[in-house]
Amino acid sequence: MDRRQVLAGIAGATFAGTAPRLAEAAEGFLSRGLPPGEYDTAMLAALPGKKKLIKLSYRPPNYETPLDYLRTAITPNDAFFVRYHLAVIPEIDVKEWKLKVGGEAAATPLTLTMAELSAFPPATVTAVCQCAGARRGWSEPHVAGVEWGPGAVGNAVWKGARLKDVLGKAGLRKDAVEIVLDGADGPVLDKTPDFRKSIPVEKALDDNTLIAYEMNGAPLPHFNGFPARLIVPGWVATYWMKHITDIAAVTKPFDGFWMKGAYRIPTGKFPVLQHFLTQANAVNEPITEMLPNSLIASPAAGARVSRGAGLEVQGLAWDGGYGIDHVDVSTDGGATWADAELGKDLGRFSFREWRHRFTPDKQGKVAILARAGNRVGQSQVDTLIFNPAGYHNNVVRPTVIEVA
Repeated sequence: MDRRQVLAGIAGATFAGTAPRLAEAAEGFLSRGLPPGEYDTAMLAALPGKKKLIKLSYRPPNYETPLDYLRTAITPNDAFFVRYHLAVIPEIDVKEWKLKVGGEAAATPLTLTMAELSAFPPATVTAVCQCAGARRGWSEPHVAGVEWGPGAVGNAVWKGARLKDVLGKAGLRKDAVEIVLDGADGPVLDKTPDFRKSIPVEKALDDNTLIAYEMNGAPLPHFNGFPARLIVPGWVATYWMKHITDIAAVTKPFDGFWMKGAYRIPTGKFPVLQHFLTQANAVNEPITEMLPNSLIASPAAGARVSRGAGLEVQGLAWDGGYGIDHVDVSTDGGATWADAELGKDLGRFSFREWRHRFTPDKQGKVAILARAGNRVGQSQVDTLIFNPAGYHNNVVRPTVIEVA
C-alpha cells in the first residue's frame, strides 16, 4: 500500500461504531502558504453526518471546511468544521443525557434532562464559531499546533436556553467570579488533562450566551457537540464547550491546564476590548474576542478568467460582535482599494456577506485582497502580530487568479 492508501485507511477508521468513509487527496482544497508537510498528509474525508472536509488530524478529529462551503452567510451543518482536543468522543443518548449545574457559588444545585432544559424560555442567536487557532498554518515562522487554514470557522443559527436563566434556577450567588464548564469527551490517557474551561460570570450572564441544543433548525450534529453545547457569541470557540455535562459556579479563578497553560496571548499585544480579568497577569491573558477577519470565497485561487469579462468577487466578513461596517477590496495587489457592497445584516455576531464587481483589463496574474473593519475601529492587519500559539491571525492575504 502506498502512503495515500494508508492515510485513506486511517481516515476511514471508526468513531464509536460509526461506519467508515472514503478519503482522497486534498491538495486542491488546501490554501497556499501552509507548512509543506500539510500538503503530504491532509486528506479530504467525510465523518459520519458530514460532507468531505479537509482532515488535518483524525485522533482527535480536526476537520477544516473547504472554501467552497463558505460562500453563504449560514454554514450548512454537514459542512461545519470539527475541532477536538481529546479523542474519546462518546455517542450520547439524549434520553439519558443530564446536565449538572452547581458549584460552590450555587445555592440550589440542580440536574437537568433535555426535556427540562428545553422547558426554559428558548432564545436564538446567529453567531460565528471560530477556532482560536484559525489560520495558524499561515504563521511566519510556523508554530506548533493544528495547522489550520481559513476554514476553521462557520456561522449558524443557534437555539437553546440562556445560560443566565439556568444559573438563576441554580441560585447563582453574588460571590461567583467564574463559571467552569466540562463536556463528555475525554482523554485516551489518564495523564492527559481533561478539557475544562471557564468564562467570567459577566459573560455567562450575557443574554446571548446559550446552552444550545439546535443548530440551523436541527439537533446539533454529533461532531459539533450533540446533544448540547455552550454558545459564547463573539468569543473564540475554545469556550464553546461541546457535549456539555457540567456547569459549576466558583468563587475563585479556575486553575485548570486549559486555562492557565493554554489559549493565552501576550498581555497588551492585540487590540481587543474584552479581557478575562480574573485569569490575566502581567505576562499573558486568555484569548477572548475574535478580531475582524474576512475570506474570499470566489473566485478561487488559481482560477482562470477572461480579460474584459465582468467578474464578481464574493466573500464573508466577521468580528467579535461589534458589527462589520465595511469591507475594502483591492484588485491590483493593494495599490488601490474600493468599497465592497455588504449583504444583509443577520446580526452583530454573524457572518456578513460582501461582493465587488470589476473587469480585468490586463492579462497575467491578478492579486485580489479583502480587508474588513468594524464599528469600533478594529480592522484586519497587513503584518502578522506574531505569538507562539499562532492566535489572532487576521492578516490581509491575496487570492491570485490568472487573466487570459
